[in-house]
Amino acid sequence: MKLKSILLVSAALAGMHFNADAKLNEQKITAAIEQSMARFDVPGMAVAVVEDGKVAYAKGFGVRHLDTKEPVNADTLFGIASNTKAFTSAALAMLVDEGKLSWDDKVIDHIPEFRLYDPYATREMTIRDLLSHRSGLGLGQGDLMIWPDTDKSITDILAGLQHLKPQSSFRSTYAYNNLMFVTAGEVVARVSGMSWQDFVEQNMLQPLGMEKSRAGFSRIDKDNKNFATGNIPLNGKLHPFFVNYLEDFRGAGAIASNVNEMSLWLNTQLNGGVMANGETLFSEKQQQQMWLPHINRAVSKSAFEASRQQFSGYGLGWSINDYHGYKRVGHGGGILGMVSQVSLIPEKKLGVVVLSNQQAFAALSAVTEEIFEQALELEDKDYVEMFAERHFKGKEKAYANAKPALVEDYQSALPNIYYTGTLHDNWYGDVVIEELDGALRIDFTHTKRLKGQLVHHSGNTFVVKWDEPLLEADAFIEFTLNSENKVEKAKMHAVSTAVTDFSFDFRNLDLRPKK
Repeated sequence: MKLKSILLVSAALAGMHFNADAKLNEQKITAAIEQSMARFDVPGMAVAVVEDGKVAYAKGFGVRHLDTKEPVNADTLFGIASNTKAFTSAALAMLVDEGKLSWDDKVIDHIPEFRLYDPYATREMTIRDLLSHRSGLGLGQGDLMIWPDTDKSITDILAGLQHLKPQSSFRSTYAYNNLMFVTAGEVVARVSGMSWQDFVEQNMLQPLGMEKSRAGFSRIDKDNKNFATGNIPLNGKLHPFFVNYLEDFRGAGAIASNVNEMSLWLNTQLNGGVMANGETLFSEKQQQQMWLPHINRAVSKSAFEASRQQFSGYGLGWSINDYHGYKRVGHGGGILGMVSQVSLIPEKKLGVVVLSNQQAFAALSAVTEEIFEQALELEDKDYVEMFAERHFKGKEKAYANAKPALVEDYQSALPNIYYTGTLHDNWYGDVVIEELDGALRIDFTHTKRLKGQLVHHSGNTFVVKWDEPLLEADAFIEFTLNSENKVEKAKMHAVSTAVTDFSFDFRNLDLRPKK
């Protein structure tokens, strides 16, 4: 690990918790973290490493909010986002252990009103299918029902599922989808007789000793102010940005936790479901199911070059791949301004969790790779610079193409009044187009953050510029008019799929005039 002068950080070790018997070099870990934070402009980060059932390292760095400058420590809460999925899978594993359900139970047996667009998929969808991203729905399809911060209830979400046209045939293709995990959380609620949130907190977090962690930001103790606020880089500057830790995502992404308590979770995973107190949270038999690849994923060129990765798959709430000859299990999580990463090498009883309040996921990957390099005695590489080069080149290319291209055959628009009215999508709901002070405005009625202005592009196509630019979600909206110049439908898609988060799934909307 090429850390140069950054190794002069012994003073930074004050307040660190680590296992004196660990083989890891705490100074090198700290140096790698600080190097990564500086390189990627990350205000706050917390990292924990577990090894052989003990906490080898747990420490916070930087600040949890740019304005207050309050420090991050190992108890600072972050939204762990999609790392929640493993908790939801484990909750279902516990119910399987209790004999209350089977992995192969049909979803409709527990949620009778569950419906998908395809009747066959509705009838055959099992708990396994919910948890393995093989439903036939596309990447992030339907996420606008929960992102960012909508007013949709679980009843609304379940009702909307049947209107989402599948992108592939059932069980044929891996496509990451949050709504199936929201549904899985509701299965937990129906089978256990308590909300997903209460089940996770009472039956999982409390027995694990995760006393400060909560299944939703609003559930954090009012006197606990030790939580991080996200930050989004835009135009060369970081901007604090608070979202509600994906509370709407429920079983797909709502948990808030810290690295001290995530260490307990990691060690329980590495110990076959046995907690620190010696009690069993879930059986090793069920863990084998969760860590069994249920669908294959394509191996990326970068992954092959980095570790000669031969396979990649998804289990039940976990990503699974080979890593320098070892099985690696993990997951990433992201919300606007905040990302997290969990990585386990079960054979070595080794685990790393990284939480941060900036959305540069590469910064977390670099830290994890530096730690694994040391723990597994791998070839010496400067992962921070390796990931940074890839990250910043990718961003430069993405932002260079993030603006709408100029139209050579430009066509004028009709007067604004022709485009106004209430449009309706069967799974999202109402989207209102109105004229205010001479400008066209758009209002996604279930989503407070999705309000903006329509800027004419050409013909009947406009660019939606959201009032909150930090969303980085500018989108085209193209109206189709009939012979009487009345809107028949409207389609939307992101101006830049490289910049805009896939959960802004405008592409899946089918907007029609509301009758």
